Amino acid sequence: MNQNIIGELISIGVAFSWTATALLSEFGSKRLGNLTLNVLRMALALLFSLVLFGFTTGNPLPAGASAEAAGWMLLSGLVGYVIGDFCLFQCYIIIGSRYGQLFMTLAPLAAALMAWVTLGQQMTSMSIVAMLVTLFGIGISVLGRGEHHTVSLKLPLRGVLYAIGAAVCQGVGLVLSKIGMDHYEAMADMPEWLVPFSANFYRCVAGIIGFTLLLYYRDGMAPLREALHDKKGLSAATATTIFGPFVGVGFSLMAVQYTAAGIASTLMAMTPIIILLPSYWFFHERITWKAVLGAFISVIGVSLFFLDV
Repeated sequence: MNQNIIGELISIGVAFSWTATALLSEFGSKRLGNLTLNVLRMALALLFSLVLFGFTTGNPLPAGASAEAAGWMLLSGLVGYVIGDFCLFQCYIIIGSRYGQLFMTLAPLAAALMAWVTLGQQMTSMSIVAMLVTLFGIGISVLGRGEHHTVSLKLPLRGVLYAIGAAVCQGVGLVLSKIGMDHYEAMADMPEWLVPFSANFYRCVAGIIGFTLLLYYRDGMAPLREALHDKKGLSAATATTIFGPFVGVGFSLMAVQYTAAGIASTLMAMTPIIILLPSYWFFHERITWKAVLGAFISVIGVSLFFLDV
């Protein structure tokens, strides 16, 4: 099978995984708080990684990476996890999740540009058209939620800047991971499929340090101590970790090993489309005709990727 197709299929699978993450995170963040939830997610992702390495290689730690590879992956975790998620949560507070998700469609464009500048990755004309069609459909679907709301262009500048920052950090963080993995693969004596999970280990190290510092300076450590005695909250954090920072991010890094970062990032951005039916089933959110139209356009865009082989 064409390697690009493998990467594209993995990317779509990641979008489904992140859909589960979004649904679970809504409950977990309301119960524990965003920063507390993220500290727990990073800690659990590290724990799951240690178990995975111990089971597959006999050593609970990932195979040694060069200082250069580790540095790129730590930087990726700082940019993608800590700064990116902080900006994302702030933009949700200021302009709401609907507009936040709309601006997040800039992430694939940021990833494509970053990959072109740093890795020399170029996308074909068909892939560029497919990306734009897919993102256009996602944008229509996101704005089509809650048709009774009027779309306003008068958004607070601070919220818009946080949203753009979140999108750029997500796209750039993905490419930084790809750079780190390229260095890692030249050094590591391990199965190729395990390299993304080793890369994510370093990302989580940066994530837990960054989120712990943010939590400490904002709220202190009391919320974390309380969360450790909250069984429902810990269950939500565990489930969110499995679908998000462990499996979801691990496979997202695997996807960029097989296909261009811009393509992978576009397909992984399909979460607002995939989440339509689960939101209707579980939260009784109304599905509007604009949301359906956007989903239809996005599916057309995705199909164009698979025609470009």
